[in-house]
Amino acid sequence: MVITPTQLFDLLLDHFGHQDWWPVDTTYHKKNRSDPRFEVMIGAILTQNTAWTNVEKALTNLKKHHALSLQSIIKMDEHTLKTLIQPSGFFNQKARRLKAFSSYIYEHYGNDLDTIFCRDVQDVRRELLSLNGIGPETADSILLYAGNHPIFVVDAYTKRICTRLPLHIQNSSYEEIQRYFEQHLQNTHQKKQIVPLYKELHALIVELAKNYCRKKPLCESCPLTKLCQKSF
Repeated sequence: MVITPTQLFDLLLDHFGHQDWWPVDTTYHKKNRSDPRFEVMIGAILTQNTAWTNVEKALTNLKKHHALSLQSIIKMDEHTLKTLIQPSGFFNQKARRLKAFSSYIYEHYGNDLDTIFCRDVQDVRRELLSLNGIGPETADSILLYAGNHPIFVVDAYTKRICTRLPLHIQNSSYEEIQRYFEQHLQNTHQKKQIVPLYKELHALIVELAKNYCRKKPLCESCPLTKLCQKSF
């Protein structure tokens, strides 16, 4: 038996419900007249090698200092930035990445993020990947959740479930998994459905992996246990 991405989506949605991911504090940005998309971009860097609960603490610290904007990150001294994002881990490295990323975006596009996201998705992706510390997962998270571009995000959780569920994937590389999900979903859904579908499915996969399909899985209570091709 082979399960398709559409079937996976339906099963996970039925179990977990809508996730409405990526979370953004719209009230904060309205009050501070800042672009909420930059919060997504910051979060995409902060979430590298850590849990989202840790990122939330770092974002809360940044909000308290009114620092969820390009100019704020650029102007802030690095020591203060490190202190504020410390809960996210690897704060020395991430502070440098945030500084460099913010400076690059502001220098090339100013405050108008539309000028970067209105371009061809692959052109923007190549540009993001050329920046220090921005890998495929981070770049694609920015493109999907901040730019609303139709590109499927593959993270460690996605790779894990792809090795356990009977999905018709040739190998576990980032590119192969991404291509598999995109080709199937684009062939089975209307164009206008793709971006929200990618967002929802990625979030649902994360929930599955965090709650059931862990490194040491909880198979007995997992909603997909009858479909799983691994025996633990």
